Amino acid sequence: MARIALRAAGAGILLACWQLTAVNGVFGPGLPTLGATGGKLATLMGDPGFWIATAQTIWLAVLGLAISLVAGVLLGMLIGTIESVFYATRAVTEFLKPIPPIVVLPLCVMIWGPTNTMALVLVMIGTVLSTTIQVIAGVNDTDPVAMNTARSFGMGRMERLWRITLPSAASYIGTSVRIGAPAALIIVVVAGLLGGAPGLGSAIYRAQAAGDYPGVYALVLVLGVLGLAAQNLTAAIERRVLHWHPAFRKVEK
Repeated sequence: MARIALRAAGAGILLACWQLTAVNGVFGPGLPTLGATGGKLATLMGDPGFWIATAQTIWLAVLGLAISLVAGVLLGMLIGTIESVFYATRAVTEFLKPIPPIVVLPLCVMIWGPTNTMALVLVMIGTVLSTTIQVIAGVNDTDPVAMNTARSFGMGRMERLWRITLPSAASYIGTSVRIGAPAALIIVVVAGLLGGAPGLGSAIYRAQAAGDYPGVYALVLVLGVLGLAAQNLTAAIERRVLHWHPAFRKVEK
């Protein structure tokens, strides 16, 4: 209860600062009051177009993350288990790691236009590499004693990969999903905001172009709620699926 009270107090202080700043006109009309933003948010709740844009954003983020997860696990297993492939691709992965997906946004727009496909490809570009790197780290963290024991029992390469290596990397895969879910949501919004793809990003752009500042902040609040829900949902799924893992196993006292 104390933690909940502190979190509520922190949120209340932030909202109070927002209201005082807006009422005093510190940033001019660019910062609407809480009342104006809340009224616009209530209006959006009754707009079918808002719910369609929200569904498009969530669908593109989830689909892109799912495709990236499958591709990242396969690539991570391949790179992490075969030493020659690891050294052959290390320079490429290190080169691509610091490049943000927004850099390739103009190229994606040129190829696919302001479409769902463009946003989906951008999500995959932004999340597949991080998943691959996490899986490689999980493969390298595999217990060598367990691998030697499996070899002594006559397990083949594929059986060792399925029974030992993949479970060893499971927590790393879960971490990549937990980190990648909000990132995928952000990338979809950026694809709509700067690339014109359907979804909440393009809705924010239209509100900003029309000077509807309460609408912009209402949509930003919706995105914050979606990001928080995505992070909490993926964390709950991770705990549920990996309940057997030592990182999530409760220690009995």
